[in-house]
Amino acid sequence: MSQPQLRPVVSQDTPPAAPKEVSKIDDYFKITARGSTQRREIIAGITTFLAMVYSVFVVPGMLGKAGFDVSAVFVAVCLTAAFGSLLMGFWARLPIAVGCAISLTAFMAFGLVLGKGLSPQVALGAVALMGIVFTLISVTGVRSWILQNLPQGVAHGTGVGIGLFLLLIAANGVGLVIKNPHEGLPVALGDITAFPVLMSLVGLAAIFGLETRKVPGGILLVVVALSAAGLAFDPSVKFTGVFALPSLGADGKSLIGSMDIQGALSMAVLPSVLALVMTAVFDATGTIRAVAGEAGQINENGYIHNGGRALTTDSISSIFSALVGGAPAAAYIESTVGTAAGARTGLAAVVVGASFLGLIFFSPLAGLVPAYATAPALMYVGLLMLGSVSRMHMDDKIDALSGLVCAVFILLTCNIVTGIMLGFCTLVVGRVISGEFRKLNTGTVAIAAALAIFYGGGWAI
Repeated sequence: MSQPQLRPVVSQDTPPAAPKEVSKIDDYFKITARGSTQRREIIAGITTFLAMVYSVFVVPGMLGKAGFDVSAVFVAVCLTAAFGSLLMGFWARLPIAVGCAISLTAFMAFGLVLGKGLSPQVALGAVALMGIVFTLISVTGVRSWILQNLPQGVAHGTGVGIGLFLLLIAANGVGLVIKNPHEGLPVALGDITAFPVLMSLVGLAAIFGLETRKVPGGILLVVVALSAAGLAFDPSVKFTGVFALPSLGADGKSLIGSMDIQGALSMAVLPSVLALVMTAVFDATGTIRAVAGEAGQINENGYIHNGGRALTTDSISSIFSALVGGAPAAAYIESTVGTAAGARTGLAAVVVGASFLGLIFFSPLAGLVPAYATAPALMYVGLLMLGSVSRMHMDDKIDALSGLVCAVFILLTCNIVTGIMLGFCTLVVGRVISGEFRKLNTGTVAIAAALAIFYGGGWAI
């Protein structure tokens, strides 16, 4: 006699458990798949925003000296950072923030307007042309080709150099390292007992401790704590309110839509446009690669996840910036502060973009974050990036040493493109003299030659 089959008893008022669904946000940005969480991405995005918010004061200050309306530029900087970061987050889905590039802003203000005597409108036209050419280079794959032909030594050396550059920027910004007022080397130790210096060093040590203990949002906690200390003890940090309506310019005159592209097409301006393009190509490309590497978004073949979209985003952002009256846009190396805080997806960039959009209406609060509150974060990231040295293989001495040349001269010249140029040139010449020219590819030689001509012709910024 066969045994009766037993059927599982299912309660009528207890439905079977449904499989856990991934939220639409998680699915779109692949947050869980990339080993992150929504909370971590939001905190990292806020951290990146705080690290680069200084741009809304630095860029208007420089362009203001060139005759631009400061209040109008403030709005333009916020809009540019919002547009670029949101596009990067939603389209490229990478944790890379975009904003008005400080180095290119300096060239625009002091080189084009004050140096060449161009009007602000023609200078904005030059920025628009630069953005158009930059976008064409990106969408046609030329920038991707550059990345694919970037030697490993120079690639890792770029990361090391940017790390050293960040350390110098942060240290100089708080007065720890200053321009040497006496004969001798160009830099010297500042007043190590000054409040900003002490706060920066204490903050850096605090980040070491919090990150070692894996405290969520440790970097952000330090930024907030130092800002609070500044408000309490630093007379220069003043609470001036919370809300302020955006100002588009004196007497309602805005720079939005005022760019003069026709005036920028003159032979006197076009070489400067090409200089902007060449500088942006290598500067932004190196930055995107460095940030993507820190976020773990480069595969074993050296390709960046959604790299084509990322490269196109910052070039399109320059066109938008010219349209609203701002400076050339680029991916911000301060994005590495966010990756250090855990950013792995585009949600962090979206948070940055939304924060800049909101900053238009809350400009008084931005002044509560002094330089010494974000300097420790920049220093910490710079130190982390020095770890790329371990990825250089000394068994290929020429490749490794050319990478170190790249790294050192990014720091010594305070110019990322100069370091990359010297890295490429020493690699090619070294390979030829050593008899290892068969290790060179056409792309590497072509890039080295183009950079050498660019610098030899005196077009470099």
